[in-house]
Amino acid sequence: MTTCRAPSRGWVGPDPVAQAPATPKGRRVALRLAATLGLPQAFLRPAPSERAARALRATRRTTATRPAEAVIFLVPLVGPHHVTDWTTVTDRLRMTVQSFLDQDDPRWRAVICSQTAPPLPDDPRITHLPFDDSRPGNDKWRKLAALADYLPQIAADTAYVMTFDADDLLARDAVAEMLGRQASGGYLVEAGYVLDHGTGTIALAERPSVAAPLRKAFWKLCGSCVALRHDPEVPQSTAFLKAMTAHEHRMFPHLAALAGLRLAPLTPPAVLYVLNHGENFGARRGRVSFKTRFVQRFALDEHDRAAALERFPDA
Repeated sequence: MTTCRAPSRGWVGPDPVAQAPATPKGRRVALRLAATLGLPQAFLRPAPSERAARALRATRRTTATRPAEAVIFLVPLVGPHHVTDWTTVTDRLRMTVQSFLDQDDPRWRAVICSQTAPPLPDDPRITHLPFDDSRPGNDKWRKLAALADYLPQIAADTAYVMTFDADDLLARDAVAEMLGRQASGGYLVEAGYVLDHGTGTIALAERPSVAAPLRKAFWKLCGSCVALRHDPEVPQSTAFLKAMTAHEHRMFPHLAALAGLRLAPLTPPAVLYVLNHGENFGARRGRVSFKTRFVQRFALDEHDRAAALERFPDA
């Protein structure tokens, strides 16, 4: 593990103290249509992230697509002063990092941004990025901005960049699939597992179907859901990643489409999301109850639950 200092550049765009608001769905459709037709978008009042997406889209018409050489995980970690049990937080992070270490393909990097350095394996692929912004309020979005600012220091070649929550688990074949398939825009986790740690119940989150119209795609439930192709030689790529991660994850597919980044689905289930372990980020925002109900509604039977735990043995 290495420790590096966060860049001192200031934020340009939405207020970093708060999460950027989502664009209404009707306006999203209009913005994507305008981008497809090459029409101006100013009259649609685009958010800074949407302007950054159009700027990146313009560069993709003139730049070559280079093979991605690695997958970079950007991990914001809550500070000890915001939790009741720091050991629970670091134990969950250890499991997340272990899911990276267990990857079939070793070509990955992970950067963990937090006020306090957690215990981490001594591995050159893992970096701790200290965070010393003391402004009050939820600092997850500021940490994501710091992680985006740090990208130029670790992304020398084209890579897939994925924000990853510090309590989720990655399927061991995910990095190999990303680098083997070389999707032109990146990847979307459409299907994954959601585990209620309190009850041990596991549900499969995937796109709704006729048989299960109330089921939800994984990317609507969990932030560890999108890996974007990032070209470090294109400044607009870093600017877009920074602006995109100021939003919640349900905006990611819209913004990727607006940027001209076509997302391919990762082979399901690619990620496991753990609820109700005591220190969930969502619980601090009062936004876990509907996910708990989702797990109860779509709980796996014993056979499928065993298959899920075989795929994610550290859950």
